[in-house]
Amino acid sequence: MSDLTWRKSSYSGNGHECVEVSGDLVKPDGLVPVRDSKDPSGPKVVFTATAWSTFVRSAYAHEIVA
Repeated sequence: MSDLTWRKSSYSGNGHECVEVSGDLVKPDGLVPVRDSKDPSGPKVVFTATAWSTFVRSAYAHEIVA
């Protein structure tokens, strides 16, 4: 996954809790890798595109509480 293009969440604020996501695998595999921007070589979580879309829609609707 080191050759993927990563982008930081637009909601990342002061650099403490930043998430990066890659859209490189959405097609053809239907996968969305996510990582902690403070630890780019650390573990990644991989969601199906459907699960990621559901998460993002819920986050926008403020249905997810930390």
